[in-house]
Amino acid sequence: MPMNNDFSKPQRESAFGIIIMGAYTMLKIGKASFFLFVIAFVKMSSTYFTYLILGISAIIVFSFVFAYLWYLKFTFFLDKEKQEFVVNKGIFNRDQVIIQLDKIQQVNINQNILQKIIGVYGLKIDTAGAHGEEVSIKAIDETSAYNLKEHLLNRRTVTEAQSEIEQENHKTEETPFLRISAWTLFKVGLTSNYGQSLALLAAFFYTVIYEGRQLLDAFKINKDEIQSTVTGMLTIVTVFILIASLLVLLLIINLVRTFYKYFELEISEHKNTLLLSSGLIAKKNTLISPNKVQITKYSQNYFQKKMNMLNMSLKQAHFGQSKKGHEMQGNTLEIPGCNPGERDELLKMILGQTPLKAKTFIPDWRFLNLPIFFKLILPVVAFLIIAFNVPEVRPYIGASIAYLIIGILMIYISYRRHQISVSQDFIIKTSGIWDISNEIVMPNKIQAITTFQYPWHKGVDVGHLTLHTAAGQIHFKYGNYTEIKQLVNYWLYQLERKNENWM
Repeated sequence: MPMNNDFSKPQRESAFGIIIMGAYTMLKIGKASFFLFVIAFVKMSSTYFTYLILGISAIIVFSFVFAYLWYLKFTFFLDKEKQEFVVNKGIFNRDQVIIQLDKIQQVNINQNILQKIIGVYGLKIDTAGAHGEEVSIKAIDETSAYNLKEHLLNRRTVTEAQSEIEQENHKTEETPFLRISAWTLFKVGLTSNYGQSLALLAAFFYTVIYEGRQLLDAFKINKDEIQSTVTGMLTIVTVFILIASLLVLLLIINLVRTFYKYFELEISEHKNTLLLSSGLIAKKNTLISPNKVQITKYSQNYFQKKMNMLNMSLKQAHFGQSKKGHEMQGNTLEIPGCNPGERDELLKMILGQTPLKAKTFIPDWRFLNLPIFFKLILPVVAFLIIAFNVPEVRPYIGASIAYLIIGILMIYISYRRHQISVSQDFIIKTSGIWDISNEIVMPNKIQAITTFQYPWHKGVDVGHLTLHTAAGQIHFKYGNYTEIKQLVNYWLYQLERKNENWM
């Protein structure tokens, strides 16, 4: 049912939020105690089976009672005089969250499967200085969701914003200037994000192995028998088949993740904000203000270059306190599969113009020394000492030599790609071995600057530079220290002269 769009008055979520919150609470309890229920179900005698059913029923009842109480206590409204969004929540301990509208970075309008069935949306508000989303509204109708985001992002009075919304409703819907096709997503899934998919696969296997051991202990199954059976099955052929299967599984996971997250990705410009919409099952709509983006990054590997595409990411401040050495962590929005033309159009919208590389600074050759010594020479020498004293390890000496050669090549490529370009309006840091990334930051986004020099590098005038922003750090290592100090003075002069807000 539609909500009251006069957000100056306190109001609750849609009543359907009781179902959403109840299901969410049941899911959390179920995930935490799933294996306990499995063990209880298998080991429990039929006499106590009724108690198990009663326990599950009690969890369901508790979840929906909790959800109903949450619904009654959760209210929100806009204070148009103070330009604040106020949320009251909490069942036993009452909490009031007050958000300054100028601190809001993005508003996410999502719809998972259950919300889609019921016909409501979820709304999340991300702010600078908050750990995670500051506010999450579980159930709100579509019209109210988009009206509320207008008030939150445009920072006008409720009456002014409502008037503009009514005028806008008579206009045709804006056409997205960027659409990522299914074929492009397929290519993205084939060529990127293998590290994340590998971590997801490792976490899955770790969970299965850990929980499997718990079940073996519970059912008193002999682990030695299972281990001997598995060992007997492992031949050279089966090992290669297993490796090939894991690689195929990794590829499938990567494709599924990419399509699930970025399916039908569209970007449009909406009243000086960017609207990003994507998602296969759970549709996510995110609105961000370009001036809230701290670092703009695009990356590309060899295969993506041949396919004329690249990946972009927009980094915003998310949580923590901004201070030297411990700045805020970034909240990153990913835009995969752009072509160079779409990248330039996005850069113009976010930065006002397409940044071009100007004077470029490269590192000293001493960039190679420490990584080669600590990551390659030291471990290889230690391995060779062990190999010459342990006959079982000796056949793997060739592998250690290959590791040394490949490692030196990778560090050298990293050295050649490591550079920083400085113009009047932009700083562009280039780095990478396989995925070559370019991080772009405007001088007014810098919150602190750190320079460092090892004592043994003073004679050769080599030092390090770190730019601290609200979305993370940008490092330039082993540069000419005199040039680094000149750059620092130049940026400090720019910050004092322009006095622009980083948000």
